[in-house]
Amino acid sequence: MNRLLDKIINFFKWPVAIWLFCSLPAFFKSLDAFKFTEWRYVAMATGFFMFFIGRSFMDGASRTSMEVLAHELTHAFFALITFHKVKGIRINPDDTGGTMSFEGEGNWLIVIGPYFFPLYCLFAMIAISIYTMFAPTNLFLSLFLGFFTGFHFDMVGSQIHEKQTDLPKVGYKFCAVFLLPANLWMIGSVLAFNSKGWDGVVIYQHLISDINARNFRYLMNLIGM
Repeated sequence: MNRLLDKIINFFKWPVAIWLFCSLPAFFKSLDAFKFTEWRYVAMATGFFMFFIGRSFMDGASRTSMEVLAHELTHAFFALITFHKVKGIRINPDDTGGTMSFEGEGNWLIVIGPYFFPLYCLFAMIAISIYTMFAPTNLFLSLFLGFFTGFHFDMVGSQIHEKQTDLPKVGYKFCAVFLLPANLWMIGSVLAFNSKGWDGVVIYQHLISDINARNFRYLMNLIGM
């Protein structure tokens, strides 16, 4: 099963990257839909900056260990959802990195996952969803989500460098096309969740599709087709 799924995922590697790259205008335009002056976004921004304030007080080794763990867990997450058995996760004692081993050949999503997918934000969103089943929503939940959004920005920023061994596996050209729009897509989804929960995430995806469709029609009219 995982071999067939790997082949399908690998086949769509560049089509997905090109679609995301062509969607860049839509990702930026979609920001107009968010009312950043609302208190829930103010709280989210507060949580975002609280992470970086707290980060400045953290020991460098502890911060690196947290990022390496999140990195390897994200590799494992994509391995699991593409039906690969995870055999183990190892964090190097000197905090120079880690490894995640799994059965099967794998696919590009497993390799590139930590560089665009905010796994801890997903965990926070699930936790918030469970909490709001039993209690009313409040601004602390937005602050909580903003904190882990800050962690994602910090992790991606610190782990994209010339010595990173994952990036050559998928190709630097692919990374140049894929990573920026993929991160914008994910962060837009997190912002949408902060507004209207999972319904907001669905609405956001429809919004991106609608903006893309309008941009495509505009382009066709511009070239006279």
